[in-house]
Amino acid sequence: MEEILTISNLTKSYGNKEILKGIDLHASRGEIIGYIGPNGAGKSTTVKIILGLEGDYGGDIRLFGESIKENQLAYKRRIGYVPEIADVYDNLTGYEYLTFIGQLYGLDLDVAADKSKSLMELFGVGEAYHARISSYSKGMRQKLLIIASLLHNPDILFLDEPINGLDANSVMIFKEILTQLAAQGKTIFYSSHIMDVVEKISSRIILLYDGKIAADGTFAELQAENTEGTLERIFNQLTGFHEHQEIGEKFVSIVQEVR
Repeated sequence: MEEILTISNLTKSYGNKEILKGIDLHASRGEIIGYIGPNGAGKSTTVKIILGLEGDYGGDIRLFGESIKENQLAYKRRIGYVPEIADVYDNLTGYEYLTFIGQLYGLDLDVAADKSKSLMELFGVGEAYHARISSYSKGMRQKLLIIASLLHNPDILFLDEPINGLDANSVMIFKEILTQLAAQGKTIFYSSHIMDVVEKISSRIILLYDGKIAADGTFAELQAENTEGTLERIFNQLTGFHEHQEIGEKFVSIVQEVR
């Protein structure tokens, strides 16, 4: 398969704190990669460096065969991104926000308007197209962010907790969207703490722990290499976290204390 992203010996520090300690990974066309790890492992830092939001790093990153330090505007047009926490312009309508984003990526106004209206209708929020974003629910805002990330038909997509706030039916639609995108040759990085979703949708899983890659393979390969069965249990085994039951019991005992 055609290699879309190549990361070689990626390092990043903030002051004396080393966040990334030599990351090596590659991603090919059509892969859905579950990019997981505990908080602080370096997942968001990796993505922000690729997006050009963080600089001053060591190592090399090549996207679409070229270094991301060269011709940044060209490669950024081919990326879609849904951050875990995003600020949107509440005083704009859905139409105004999406056409603004579309034009930033080089779409004509009419094309951006037609595509965004159709996508909002398919996602069940068409009635809010001309409503101000300040009136949107959490789920509606999340759908807006997903549509904004896809409007320009990117070749690689970075998703950070993308189903946050979506109802069950919308999650099913979104999973199908990802499957269809991968079938069309799009590369998807899916970062989430919801392990069962990552387990089901990913063609490959990369676990980042303490600034290094602790595991890289299909779910079946990770199962074969570890004694635990579910991805959640494999995650706990590889990160050395086994205190969840003890902590849970202590937590509940304090809640139930009679004083």
